[in-house]
Amino acid sequence: MSLVESEYRSRMEALEGKQRVARAMGMLQWTREMLARRVLSELGAISDEQLKWEVAARLYGSDDPVQKTIAKRLKDVSG
Repeated sequence: MSLVESEYRSRMEALEGKQRVARAMGMLQWTREMLARRVLSELGAISDEQLKWEVAARLYGSDDPVQKTIAKRLKDVSG
């Protein structure tokens, strides 16, 4: 384990449970924002609702049942 990884783990272990959850939620929000920027650069201007489902499609890309639901929602909002 590298020095950086060791320090990261040590600091994460020192956090309270709710602090860890808040950190994870912050990282998820950052990921959603990054994906939203990518979707907008690929598709151009789309509605907020379509953007939400396009981002979800990328987040849950390998989950077939979820993808089917997302595809249905996308069809409803984009067509």
